[in-house]
Amino acid sequence: MPLVKVETHINAGIQTCFDLARNVDFYQNSIKNSREIAIDGKITGLVEANDSITWEAKHLGFVRHITLKVTEFDNPNLFVDEMVHGNFKAYKHEHIFREDNNKTIMIDKFYFESPWGIIGKMIDGLFMKKYMINILKTRNSILKAQAEKKQI
Repeated sequence: MPLVKVETHINAGIQTCFDLARNVDFYQNSIKNSREIAIDGKITGLVEANDSITWEAKHLGFVRHITLKVTEFDNPNLFVDEMVHGNFKAYKHEHIFREDNNKTIMIDKFYFESPWGIIGKMIDGLFMKKYMINILKTRNSILKAQAEKKQI
């Protein structure tokens, strides 16, 4: 199963970063290009342990739906969301936060696997891994800017 790992250094406190990362409203606004909207479950506010969210998004020209559940939660260090229904064969996103001298290191570990057997594996290696890295880096740069702005 492919792993995408993105590390972001943020000049802001760990709680600020953790809360932004689990804020449904912030997430929707940070990824407007894919028009992701929460349509069921926890559709606003901060996600907590065992919350589920169904997202509708347009990726690669197709409208897709995915339902995620928060399966692990340790405020302000970690939360994990996993797919319970959607287009992937497998999907798990670990959001990890570490404090370092009043700054935060935010680590995304995103495990995924496309369906379709060997064709899916080829798509993952040739395209999807890079696509997911770009999504995470874009979102994280917006989160970093917002968190650092709050520290001023």
